[in-house]
Amino acid sequence: MPWWGIVIIFLSAFLGFAFLHAAGKNKHPFKRALLSMCVGLLTLTAVNLSSGLTHVSVPVSLLSVLTSALGGVPGVTLLLFLNLIV
Repeated sequence: MPWWGIVIIFLSAFLGFAFLHAAGKNKHPFKRALLSMCVGLLTLTAVNLSSGLTHVSVPVSLLSVLTSALGGVPGVTLLLFLNLIV
């Protein structure tokens, strides 16, 4: 996938989150949308950094980064659950 395709996916997800936060009557929808995406990415990072203690890790790939950015904490939980099954 070209780099501009990834940028388009991130921007469309950001605008989608901003729209959802605006529909939910939040005061700062763009700030909340960015925070939602960052929390997902930080959760993926925390899972991988704690893998030495927990022996649970998620391979970092384009799919896992997009899932964690678009899904947030539930997206990372889904990745962990799928890692458990497979």
